Amino acid sequence: MTATDTKSEHRGFATTGSAYYPTLVAIFTGLVLISNVSATKGIAFGPIIGDWSLITDGGFVVFPMTYVIGDVLSEVYGFKATRRAIYIAFVMEVIAAFTFWLTAYLPAADFYTNQAAFEAVVKPFTQLIIAGLAGFIVGQTLNAWVVVQIKARTKEKHLWARLIGSTIVGEFADTLVFCSIAAGAIGISTWRDFVTYVALGWIYKTLVEIVVLPVTYRVIAFIKRREPTYQPAV
Repeated sequence: MTATDTKSEHRGFATTGSAYYPTLVAIFTGLVLISNVSATKGIAFGPIIGDWSLITDGGFVVFPMTYVIGDVLSEVYGFKATRRAIYIAFVMEVIAAFTFWLTAYLPAADFYTNQAAFEAVVKPFTQLIIAGLAGFIVGQTLNAWVVVQIKARTKEKHLWARLIGSTIVGEFADTLVFCSIAAGAIGISTWRDFVTYVALGWIYKTLVEIVVLPVTYRVIAFIKRREPTYQPAV
């Protein structure tokens, strides 16, 4: 492959050799782990109308930010580099699930009085990790794919369309898969609550990304300017 071919191959994206890529991957992985632990608690706001409440879980606090970081990775480094970050976070979630599960089933010391409370958090977490892994792989992969596909057509223009379009697709797939598996773990047992759980999660996460769009724009611009290997798409 000639130097010209290599330059063309990376047109529109940066390589992963600088310090920015691993830093983003570390933040991405940390947010995923934090959101999945937080998701072990079901949360209800309301009742809003009659006995109808807004149903969600504790993961709503930071999970939308994983898609913000995913968008930055996809926009700056491309699909393959983002997929690598997704796999790293996936492996760390598996390790976390196994560690929590093993710790819960190891015999407790006589002086340790919180075994029941620990199990109450950890055992649902195992099911939530399965839900999170399934939703995460599907949603983040679609999110990265949509960003890259739209960028192939729009080049450096219409960044807002890439960010919002990818979020709508990725977050819907992620939320639907996650909620389908996680609902039982946090106590959701009716179709009305389930539909509310899915709809609220999807709409909320999408709105969060729209609200923080100016921040995402600035982060992407900052990294593009400082990545020595980034070449604008033309």
